[in-house]
Amino acid sequence: MEKHRADEIITEYFQKMYGFAIKKCYSYEEAEELCAEIVQKVYLSLLRAKEVFNVEGYIWRISEHTYARYVSSRKRQEGISIDGMEIPVYDEYALEDGDEEIKRLRREIAFLTERRRRIVYCFYYKNKSISEIAREMELPEGTVKWHLNKARNELKEGFSMERKIGRLGLAPITAAAVGHDGNTGMKGGPEFYLEDKMNLNIIYSVYHKPRTKEEIAEEMGMTLVYLEDKIDFLESNGFLVRTTGNRYTTFVEFTPEEYSYELYEKKIKDQLQIAEILAKEYVPLVRAALQDRKDMYIPGGNRELMEAAAVFYGISKKGGIWSDKDISRYFVQTTDGGSYIVTVELDAVRSDPDYIPTIDIPSYWGCGAMFRRSNKYPSVYSWSVDTRYCSRKGTWENNLTSDYEALYEYVSGMIHDDIVSKDKIQRLREKQFLTEDNAVNIMMVKDTEEHFFAEIPELDSAVRDQFADMALEYGMNAARQYPPQMQDLIISQSIRGFIGNTVAIMVMDILYKDGTFRPLTENERVTSNLIMFSDKLPEEKG
Repeated sequence: MEKHRADEIITEYFQKMYGFAIKKCYSYEEAEELCAEIVQKVYLSLLRAKEVFNVEGYIWRISEHTYARYVSSRKRQEGISIDGMEIPVYDEYALEDGDEEIKRLRREIAFLTERRRRIVYCFYYKNKSISEIAREMELPEGTVKWHLNKARNELKEGFSMERKIGRLGLAPITAAAVGHDGNTGMKGGPEFYLEDKMNLNIIYSVYHKPRTKEEIAEEMGMTLVYLEDKIDFLESNGFLVRTTGNRYTTFVEFTPEEYSYELYEKKIKDQLQIAEILAKEYVPLVRAALQDRKDMYIPGGNRELMEAAAVFYGISKKGGIWSDKDISRYFVQTTDGGSYIVTVELDAVRSDPDYIPTIDIPSYWGCGAMFRRSNKYPSVYSWSVDTRYCSRKGTWENNLTSDYEALYEYVSGMIHDDIVSKDKIQRLREKQFLTEDNAVNIMMVKDTEEHFFAEIPELDSAVRDQFADMALEYGMNAARQYPPQMQDLIISQSIRGFIGNTVAIMVMDILYKDGTFRPLTENERVTSNLIMFSDKLPEEKG
């Protein structure tokens, strides 16, 4: 068929295809996805066809097949019956739905499990015997009879009940942000799996209460036939975990949909007290540890830039309060090699809107710590944390090992600013790792990261212990907002992270405000809290 004719047909029948999807899915968002699939399949099929005489019937068959693979698009019978409940099978097709009871019965079949759907389909639609079905499915005949009987009972029950659409079928959640702690896989981080809104809502449907596949479908207001493959996919990648009674739970952390500003403010006040103590007692120890260190390259020569990075590392990595909770079960293990704890940030409203804040709280956000190690050049390694003190963009996704490898090649004389290395040099300039006059613009240390970081002193245990009660109190209060299976993680994270990036940023605020460190220039903001390690250093310019 010519393209212009196919375009005309799609335009003419689009509203009917969309209406078909709406009635099948019980969810506008999922209906749009189904409609897009139907339109694609219809359009490609029309382009391949020489001529279509019954356009409406042709589109109806493709729509029905796309929606439910277990339903045949052509039948020989005029109708079949499951214990008196008629399921019509048409030779003449129409996009408009028929009797309301017929639609309800079709829907209930779609809510059956995959095995029972297949048995019902083979027995009633294909007229196959029990023995044939048992042989094809490699099941005992008694098992097939049992499933068929259970399917009949479930259909009767579902047909007579008022099936309720769960909360997520009416108001699905949306992620404000997705984060991870651990190692990404070949396909990237959890965003690869959770950018699909249906996947996200399937996981959330079992967050507060374990559910079976059928219960997940009801909660989402959708038929199981449309969800089952996604549920299996999420289970195989660790986002869903099977528990007792063939129910699913998850160890993905979703931030609460309500939060107490008073509790958050109390935590910030406690951390500010800690930051004041660390600025006085710990920072001088870190600066003294770096006093005699050589073989460092610092753009502009400001050693405070390196000292600030070392202080940040020391507080965030060597100042944490220990928690003996085993949190291994919270790591999602994906089939592409990922292993990470996943956090999904939801938009939240205050549970205490009448509480009046007593302090202004700036952003204490930090991405990291991020570590990059080169397999190509074993001496090349980087550590970085992105905060409001740096000008780097793109967080972990834009922090590429290849950038450090290219910079190492430039420093080593393996590449030059010429046509051969144009792409690498351009990328380094875009990142501002190289200035326009080809000066290296990030801090570098000629040493291993292990040796350098080992020189940064540990926070004294006596100092650390005086903060333990604050951390535990906050962790216990925070955990009450989470479902039971998540509370060990929340308590552990609250304790371990109580002295972490947030306190490190608070200490930076103190040091830059009181004049201990001079204000950062724009060039210095490129490498703030970013250190590259290698066996070579750049030559000083000028």
